[in-house]
Amino acid sequence: MSDNQEPLGLIIEPETLQAHLNDNHLLVVDLGKEADYLQAHIPGAVFLPFQALLAGTPPTPGKLPDIEQLNKTFGYLGLTPETHVIAYDDEGGGWAGRLIWTLDVIGHQRYSYLNGGIHAWKASGLATEVGHNQPHSCRAKVNIDPSPMADMKYIQERLGAKDFIVWDARGPLEYSGEKSGSARAGHIPGAANYEWTEAMDKSRALRIRDLDTLRVELMRLGITTDKEIITHCQTHHRSGFTYLLGKALGFPRIKAYPGSWAEWGNDPNTPIEK
Repeated sequence: MSDNQEPLGLIIEPETLQAHLNDNHLLVVDLGKEADYLQAHIPGAVFLPFQALLAGTPPTPGKLPDIEQLNKTFGYLGLTPETHVIAYDDEGGGWAGRLIWTLDVIGHQRYSYLNGGIHAWKASGLATEVGHNQPHSCRAKVNIDPSPMADMKYIQERLGAKDFIVWDARGPLEYSGEKSGSARAGHIPGAANYEWTEAMDKSRALRIRDLDTLRVELMRLGITTDKEIITHCQTHHRSGFTYLLGKALGFPRIKAYPGSWAEWGNDPNTPIEK
């Protein structure tokens, strides 16, 4: 950041980012569709395909990539300890949230989410540019902090605890078991279903809705600050957004389950409710 400006917060608006575009150590990352990026992106933004954040291995493609792939991705982006990452996408925060979760996993805490992504930027009438920007790549060597992650074994051990809840970010038909992308349908026992796009204001370019309102809605489902919260979807894409939202709401113990329903629903031995 520039010496005369306040640090950027977790959720920032387009006008705030516009005022900071020339800051030192700022890295703006576009996780939308590449064709759209080439036609219009935030000035200076670099493109990152979302696949770079996924292991991509069936049947659990959403798991964390190995260290080699993470080093390659963050080396390509030129991530250093001083870098402040601005993540945005074209869908209201799923892939941007996945990047922020990944940054937490590698212990990098300097990041922000552009509220509403490219849609909000355009709706604010701010300038875009075309073409492709090449990041200032470097050699990266990341370390893994497991605290933002939960695996299947951990969840099974914690099921039923009073200070524990699973936040299922999938659609209601997936939650009820009427629809499934895995061999088995349903949901993790005791999980609360709050579909990810419910938190987006579709009349305001997919910005996050009022946080106090969202906090009340989640509280009614038992998703509260006094609990350890594990969020998931099918492949930890949609739950990239709900993880980000949990951080914005100040939930002190939120983790994501990268195996998600792709793992849980394809294991013949996991407990399931419908």
